[in-house]
Parts: sequence; C-alpha cells; structure tokens
Amino acid sequence: MDHFDYHDGRLQCESADLATLAGLAGTPTYVYSGATFQDHYDRLASAFAELSPLICFSVKACSNLHVLRLLAARGAGMDVVSGGELFRARRAQVPGARIVFAGVGKTDQEIREALGAPAGDDAEPEEPIGLFNVESEAEFQTLASICSAVRASPAPRAALRVNPDVDPGTHHYIATGKAQTKFGVDLDRARAFFRRFGRERCVRLTGLHLHLGSHITDLGVYERALDKTLGLMTDLEAEGYPIETLDLGGGFAAAYRTGSAPTAADYARVIVPRLRERTSAGLRLILEPGRTIAANAGVLLTRVLYVKESGGRKFVVCDAGMHTLIRPALYDAFHFIWPVAVSPDHVPPGREARPDVRGWLEPCDVVGPVCESGDFLAKDRPLPPVARGDLLAVFGAGAYGMSMASRYNSHPLPAEVLVDGDLATLVRRRESYGHLVELEEPAEELGL
Repeated sequence: MDHFDYHDGRLQCESADLATLAGLAGTPTYVYSGATFQDHYDRLASAFAELSPLICFSVKACSNLHVLRLLAARGAGMDVVSGGELFRARRAQVPGARIVFAGVGKTDQEIREALGAPAGDDAEPEEPIGLFNVESEAEFQTLASICSAVRASPAPRAALRVNPDVDPGTHHYIATGKAQTKFGVDLDRARAFFRRFGRERCVRLTGLHLHLGSHITDLGVYERALDKTLGLMTDLEAEGYPIETLDLGGGFAAAYRTGSAPTAADYARVIVPRLRERTSAGLRLILEPGRTIAANAGVLLTRVLYVKESGGRKFVVCDAGMHTLIRPALYDAFHFIWPVAVSPDHVPPGREARPDVRGWLEPCDVVGPVCESGDFLAKDRPLPPVARGDLLAVFGAGAYGMSMASRYNSHPLPAEVLVDGDLATLVRRRESYGHLVELEEPAEELGL
C-alpha cells in the first residue's frame, strides 16, 4: 500500500526514521514518500495500459512543486483548476499538451494564461494547454471570445463537462456527478450545447468530461456513468459531432483503512472493457487521479503538547489541528493515528479505528490548538499511552492535507519533506511569523 512501516517499534518512511526526521524538521510537518507516489502512479499506468491514457495528476490533491516534478518525470500530465495550479504545473516543467484545465469558475485572466499569455509583466509567453474542460454555455462563450481576440492558433480544444446524474455514494461535499451539483450540464442540455457550439471555429468542441466525485469505492458507479456517457457520445456522433477525447476524471479511492479501497486493477476491470473498442478506433482517454496516488504517500507528524481529562474524556492536544489537516473537521474523514515510537505490543498490524494489538489502549480525542470545538483529528480513538512530547503520525495525509492547510489563528503553515530511500529533503520551509504579515506591511494607497 505504501512505504511507511514500523521497524523495531519505530516508524520509517522508506529508510528514513521519522522520529529523527521530526527532530530535524520540527512539527507539524508533512512527510512524503517518493517511492509511494511512483508506485501508485505506475500501478494506474499498468492497469490502464491497454487504453494508453494520459494520466493527469490532480494538482489540488498535493501541489508541492517537487511532488509534481517527480510525477511529471514519470510521464504524468496535470489536471489544474486555477491559474495558480497552472503556474505550478508549468514551473514543474510539465508540457502544455499534458495539462488539462478544469474548474467551474475560470477567470478571463486564467483563460488567457492557459492560452499562453504571460502570467506577469516580466514573464515570457507559455505553451498553450492541451484541453479546456468547459462547465457552461457562458464559459464556452467567454473562451471563444478570448480566443478570437487573441487569435489563438491553432484553435484550442475543449471538452464539455457532463453530469450523468449518478450518485457516487460518497460524502455530499465531494459528490459532483449528480444533477443538482454546480458542476457541468445534464445530458439533455449537453445535446443542445453541441448543437449550439459544436461547429465553433475559435474553439474545437470535440470532447466530453465527467467527474463523478471523490473517494468512490463502488465500481458500479463507473459502470452506470460510462453507459450513460457512451450513449450520449453515440448520439452526438450520429448528429455529426465527433468525440475525440473522453476525460473520465478521477474519483478513485484511497485505502485510509487497510484494504478499504479497490485497487487500480479493480477500476480497470470495469472501465477498460467499456472503452476498448473506442480507444482502438482513436478515442483519446484522460484520467485525473489525485487521492488514489497521493493520500497514502504522505503522513503528518505532530507533537503532543498536553494530555488532559475533562467530562469523562481524555484529550491529546497536539500542535497540528484543523488548520493543518481540515479533512476530519470538514468531512468527518478517518485518518489512522498512531505514535511514531511504540513498544512491540503496540505495533499496529493494520490501519483501523481500533487496531488489534496486544497492548493496553485508552480512548482519546486527538485535538489541535485552534480555538474551535470542531478542531480535532480523531474522536474516541483507542491509543497506546501517550505523554507530552510524544510524536504522533497521522496517516493517509498526502492528499488534501497541505493543499487545504490554512493560517487560521495566525499559525504559520507547516513544513514539507520528501523522502527518497534514506535521503530526506526539505521541499517547503516552515513559515515564520514574518511570512504571516509580509504582504500587509507596508500598506499601499490605491489612489482613488
């Protein structure tokens, strides 16, 4: 599953001892395993090899430049949803043809930058991106207008995001394939969309995009969504609108609990047979995985500040909290949490809410320093005895951890470390108090 394992009671990332690393880098710190990122990408590439997909890593899952460069060197493209993510993808030296721009609220400036316009006064023009995933009629009209104004050549390619109205069975905040969400258009509206814009010259509308949600474990969701989408493709092609690209999005799950998610091969067994004939005939497939590659490639290291009891509960207060990892507070998401150094009786055989260990455990709420009652990493979680100064690892934190971290309560952002074997590299320095105010001083009059 990943390269985080206990050896003689001490947690290691590949060959790096995490207690030693925390002593050097401090806490809270995100630690990434380069080998795990590569392994997870390679498993997806192998599982879907028959379809020769472009695998675009979802930058929003983990946007550190060094991680992006690692995956780009493996052959990955990038799925971006903002101008900032586009800037990161280009800074990671990802070719424009391997960048897909999605997102429901692209600004005019972001569209210009995606077409190759310089991102700043001193910047040079860039290579245009490979595909725009368009979410609405108004967005397509804006894209076409800008392309006409800048005389984009060749005309950029676009895919319409469709909503097959399939319930992905995941948390409602991350369910995006249902008709009631803000994303894409329903299938009937998609037909009208192509009739209106399918012969536009400034933008080539020759693709379909769907993204059903995140952390989807029910393989039948992909079956139902693909069957509906392929039916739409057949109808559009019969009307004279050839579909050259199908962007299937992402949504593949990560095993936050041991064995809780399908494998890359499991997803491929459902998807490959449905697309084999079409890709053989020239359809280009794009996948946008994020969580399934990144989640178990990272842990969050946090130091215990205090242990207290109140109201019949035991609280383990740490220096990481909802400002560092918001997923438990936002989604009630599960992350396995365990001390970095344990006795032989407490080495966990797997990652479960209540692991089957021989040693004594005590229910604890693992909480952070933020002034919110919703500031927690886990509730009622059996843990070995812990004390002030002990180090905990929050597993499965590589996706939507650092990328969603905030400076709430004016906490500086944590550090990030990338491990390769026994080599640990600081790939993002810990912020200082000075970083918190550097854009506020001095103030600047706007001259109204």
